[in-house]
Amino acid sequence: MTALLERETAPAQAPRPGRSGSRGRLLTILLLGLTAAIALWAAFPLVEQRQWAGLAILVAATAGLFYLYAGPRHIPAKYLVPGTLFLVVFQLFPVLYTASTAFTNFSDGHRGDKQDAVVAIQTASVTRVPGSAEYALTVATTGDPATGPLTFLVTDPATGKVSAGTTDGLKDLPSGGASVNAAGRVTAAAGYTILNGGQASARSREITDLAVPTPGGAIRSQGLSRAYEGKAGRAYDAGCDCIREAATGKTWTADESAGAFVAADGERLAQGWKVGVGLANFTRLVTDPAISGPFARTLVWNLLFALASTGGTFVLGLVCALALHSPRVRGRRLYRTLLVLPYAMPSFAMLLVWRDMFNTDFGLINNLFGLDVDWFGGATTARIAVILVQLWLGYPYMFLVATGALQAIPAELTEASRLDGASAWQSLRRVTLPLLLVALTPLLISSFAFNFNNFNAIYLTTDGAPFAADNPANGATDLLITYTYRLAFGGSGAQYGFAAAVSIFIFVIVAVISAVSFRRTRRQEEVYA
Repeated sequence: MTALLERETAPAQAPRPGRSGSRGRLLTILLLGLTAAIALWAAFPLVEQRQWAGLAILVAATAGLFYLYAGPRHIPAKYLVPGTLFLVVFQLFPVLYTASTAFTNFSDGHRGDKQDAVVAIQTASVTRVPGSAEYALTVATTGDPATGPLTFLVTDPATGKVSAGTTDGLKDLPSGGASVNAAGRVTAAAGYTILNGGQASARSREITDLAVPTPGGAIRSQGLSRAYEGKAGRAYDAGCDCIREAATGKTWTADESAGAFVAADGERLAQGWKVGVGLANFTRLVTDPAISGPFARTLVWNLLFALASTGGTFVLGLVCALALHSPRVRGRRLYRTLLVLPYAMPSFAMLLVWRDMFNTDFGLINNLFGLDVDWFGGATTARIAVILVQLWLGYPYMFLVATGALQAIPAELTEASRLDGASAWQSLRRVTLPLLLVALTPLLISSFAFNFNNFNAIYLTTDGAPFAADNPANGATDLLITYTYRLAFGGSGAQYGFAAAVSIFIFVIVAVISAVSFRRTRRQEEVYA
C-alpha cells in the first residue's frame, strides 16, 4: 500500500526524447542547410550586379529563418512564416512587379540600361571593311547544344591566343584551357560543349545574328569556321550624348524621358533603354483614338460575355442539379457521371474541337441541323457561338457545386414550406434558391472573374474574329485580355509596360465588381442567418 502511494505521489518524469524527436532535429538541420545553400546561390548574382538592397534583404531573411527555427521558442511563428513567405514570393511580388512595370517603357528594344543600348546599336551596325582581323572560329555553348547560349571560341592567328566571345564581350581563356588543331580551331575547351556540324547548322540563324562586341566594332561569323572583326558604322559620341553615323554624319540625340535616341527629323532608333514614363501607358488607353474606341466597345462585350457565361452556366447547372436531386429519379449516378464529362475533358482540346464543329463548310453543327450559317463570319453569330461553347464547358462545374449545396440544405425546411401550403415553385423561389445563393455567390463571383479574363475561350475558338476591315487589331469577339495581348505582343515587338498597365486596369474592374458583389453577399447572409 505504501509503495502504491509513493508511486502515485511521485513527480512525473519528463518524457525522454525518442526517435521522432531525433528525426525532427535531423529534418530541421537538413532544411536549414538547404536554406543556407539557396541563400548562398542567390547571393552571388546579387553581388555581381551590385544589388546591395536585395542582398541585405536576403541576408536578413536567412538570419531570421535560422533564428526562428534553430531554437525551441516562437512555436506559432514557425507555422506562420512559411505561408507568409510563399504569399510574398508567389502573390505579392508578382503583383508589385507588374505594377512597377506599368510605369515604364519596358518592351522589346527597351530592356536594359543606356550602356546596353549603345552596345547593341554599335554591334548592329558592324560591317566588314578592308583589313578586318580574321579568326579561326569554333561555335560552342555552355548548356544544351540545342538551346544553350552560344559562345564563339576564336583563335588569333598572330598570337595563337584563344578567347571566348558572347554578347557581353570577349574574355581570354586560361593557358592550356583549350585544345587547338593545326588549322587553329578549338577542338575542346574546359566548361564548353563544342557544337558538331549538324548542331551548328540547326542554329545557323542564331550564329549569324550573334555579334561579340569589341572596342572598335564586333566579331561576327563567316560561315562556321571563320570569323572577322568588323567596324561599327554607328558610334556613340559622349560630347553630344548622341549616336553618330560615320558614313553620313547623321546624329540621333539621347532623349532621356523616352529612353531612346532621336534624330532631328523625328526618326527614332529601335534600340533604346528602360526608363520611367509615369502615367503614359495608362493615358494611352484614353488619348489614343486608335485604342480608346475599340477598347470601350471591347469592355462592353467583355462584361456581357462574363455575365452570360457565368449566369448561363449557373442556370443550366442548377436546373440539372434540381432535376437529379429528387430521390425518385432512377439512375442518378449514371446521369451525374454523364453530365460531368465535359468538365473532365481538357478544355484547350475541346475548344479546338468546337471550333471545327462550327466550321461553315464541314462543321458538325451545320451538317447536323441542315444549316448554312457562317458562325465566325458575323459578329452576332460568332458571339453566340463562343457563349454556347462556354455553356457546354462550364455548366458541369455549376452542376457539381449546386448539387453539393442542395444536399447541404436541410430537408425539413422545404417540407415545412409545403406544409404551410407553398407550391413546389414557391418553395424553390422562397426557400431553396435564397439559401443556395448565400452558399454559391462567392463561387459565382470567382467564376465571373475567371470568365472576364478567359483568354483560352476566345484565343482558341475564334482568335477574336471577325475583324473589321479598318481595324485588324480588334475583333468582334475579343475580350480585353485578348485585345491587350494583340496590342502588346502582336505587333513588331512586345510592349510589356503597356500590357502591365492594361492588366492593372482589368484588375481594378474585376476588383470593384467583386467587392460590390461580396458586400451584397454579406447582406444576404445577415438576412438568412
